[in-house]
Amino acid sequence: MKTRKIIYLLLIIAFGAFIAYRIVENSKNTDAGNDKAGKKGPVNVSGLIIKPTNFDNVISLSGSIEADEQVEIHSEVSGIVESINFQEGSTVAKGQLLFKVNDSELKAQLSQTNTKETLAGENERRAKLLLQKEAISQEEYDISRAEYVSSKAQSQLIKAQIAKTYIRAPFSGKIGLRSISAGTYITPSTKVTNLVNIEKLKITFSIPEKYALQIKDATEFTFTVAGSKEKHTAKVYAIEPAISVATRTLQVRAIADNKKGNLLAGTFADVALPLAILEDAIVIPTEAIIPIENGKKVFISNLGKAKEILVETATRTDNSVLVLSGLKAGDTLITSGIMALKDKAAVKVKVK
Repeated sequence: MKTRKIIYLLLIIAFGAFIAYRIVENSKNTDAGNDKAGKKGPVNVSGLIIKPTNFDNVISLSGSIEADEQVEIHSEVSGIVESINFQEGSTVAKGQLLFKVNDSELKAQLSQTNTKETLAGENERRAKLLLQKEAISQEEYDISRAEYVSSKAQSQLIKAQIAKTYIRAPFSGKIGLRSISAGTYITPSTKVTNLVNIEKLKITFSIPEKYALQIKDATEFTFTVAGSKEKHTAKVYAIEPAISVATRTLQVRAIADNKKGNLLAGTFADVALPLAILEDAIVIPTEAIIPIENGKKVFISNLGKAKEILVETATRTDNSVLVLSGLKAGDTLITSGIMALKDKAAVKVKVK
């Protein structure tokens, strides 16, 4: 029994000695690491001296392309389609006959009304002669005159309805796919086809409110569309008079020529909109920017140490960023090794 207690006691002493040994060793390693870290030299980084420059401020936006003119073709009168006078997908001229609605009933009504108009006109003529001879009263003549004017107006109304059976193109453009055939009974609610003028196209886009005062009428810009690298030119011709409260943007519309027909309405446009040229602007490389939770930051070298600076940026290009605040001319901006840097870390900057 005593032997067993002695063995347990020895095991406890040995385990305690092992723990004490590990604590001492870890303490030595930590002190050694701290000594090495303390002796570690400054971090080698690259940088540049910030100099003010003129900045051609161009912002990239997304816009939608619309036809200059576009309309759904309907008939103003109901009836049977007598003939279709256009080819789907073809170009039509303004005033060209597109289709004809049967007007035989209207013509019969017109014939009847013309007879009534002729009779009423003759009665009015006779009544006028009788009035001059004082054979009838002025009131009786006025009744004859009113009947004649009413008959004449009825004839003009039916003629106008007959004219509406000839459906013509309201402007020149490209006709779409038709949804009727000859013999179809249509009403004013029946959509027949679309007519689109794509010789010119409208580009509609919105710009952030901070640029609203920099956009002017007649501003020219370039844009591209998906699937093509060709640059097209457009000109601003209309600007909304107020900022949208919901989006805090200003809507702008421009016009572009499309005589070649290589642009389609309904597609998206990548707009490169030039704004005012900024003088003495601070422009830095994009790789110097570090996104953080509350904005963006950069590092500059200050007395041999890295200094963290919060910056406000605006326009961004492929390789540079316009800085609105946070940096000034003469600052030494650190451009490499920034992800591993900490504020007040010792640095050795190689200026490019």
